[in-house]
Amino acid sequence: MLEKLPEVIGHALQGMRAGLDKIVFNTLGMRQGMASIALSSVAFADHAPLPSRYTADGEGLSPPLQWAELPAGTESLVLVVEDADSPTPNPLVHAIVVGLRPNEGKLDEAAIPSRDNAGAAGMRVGRNSGLQVAWLPPDPPPGHGAHRYAFQLFALDDTPAFSAAPGRDEVFDALREHALASGLLIGICERPDGSIKIKKTAPAGPLATG
Repeated sequence: MLEKLPEVIGHALQGMRAGLDKIVFNTLGMRQGMASIALSSVAFADHAPLPSRYTADGEGLSPPLQWAELPAGTESLVLVVEDADSPTPNPLVHAIVVGLRPNEGKLDEAAIPSRDNAGAAGMRVGRNSGLQVAWLPPDPPPGHGAHRYAFQLFALDDTPAFSAAPGRDEVFDALREHALASGLLIGICERPDGSIKIKKTAPAGPLATG
């Protein structure tokens, strides 16, 4: 969505960022002391760069994720991925997945539908900020600096009857009523000055497959 902005615009917008305080994880208002989910990925470490295969500069696949330490009573999980540094009033939503089964413990690479990729069968995907029912690959504006992509996982005490393609507001309301715990993993993506597309071959890397 943003990679085609001229570099001069990216520089001009450097001071305009939605802010990490506006992501769902930080605005939900969950009580302190509630359980935390251990959320991780075999593809990148917390606050480390996202491999290009998961961004608009590569294949644009959704990355693999793993989770552990879910609280007792967890019936379903919800994943929300947002760009905390988008030059917009609120973070851009890059993915929403609802109805994840807690006992699976992971989400494989490319499980969320994306360009040229159908995704995993049975995946219940919500609308991203591009109004697509898909993974929206990170594509920060050139010259805007590093963007933090917040992978947020929530444990729910129920399996809410979401609409066919729930948006952020619908999911937020359900989380406010049913969330038991949350986990956060940050991936970084940045486009260097003077480059709109980074042309390089991404390494295969480890994948979280069954």
